[in-house]
Amino acid sequence: MKCPFCKHPDTQVVDTRESEEGDSIRRRRRCLSCDKRFTTYEMVELRMPQVVKQNGMRSEFDDDKLRTSFTRALHKRPVPTELVDAAIDNVTQKVFASGEREIASRQIGEMVMKELLKLDKVAYIRFASVYKSFQDVGDFSDAIDAVKNTRRRKTDKSKT
Repeated sequence: MKCPFCKHPDTQVVDTRESEEGDSIRRRRRCLSCDKRFTTYEMVELRMPQVVKQNGMRSEFDDDKLRTSFTRALHKRPVPTELVDAAIDNVTQKVFASGEREIASRQIGEMVMKELLKLDKVAYIRFASVYKSFQDVGDFSDAIDAVKNTRRRKTDKSKT
């Protein structure tokens, strides 16, 4: 760490303390050249991958956009906030755990659809209709059939 006063590259750590929350470390340092003291803080920086849109544009991952998607799909649906928060956390964790520097917006959309399918079938259909750009009633019918088939598969598995 360079000294902020004389710019000398060598400093010595005199004292180290962890914050009460445990999310940062405070270090008191002394410059080996000018002998002045200063404080630095060290904290974890989590870098979410860049989101690559369908048109090729890139943007920062924004969990507010994720929350908005869930909120719109679940508007006036009887789903507890705790479950919605958990679903958002699941998607965020999956995006982060991918370990990639970039992730396609399509992948995030698929993750959202999986979570909505678990939470509320109507919200799933709402989201799918916008996400997959439904053009006619047949598209809705196909999505509803897919939801019904998912429910049947779960029922069949529980019987065995």
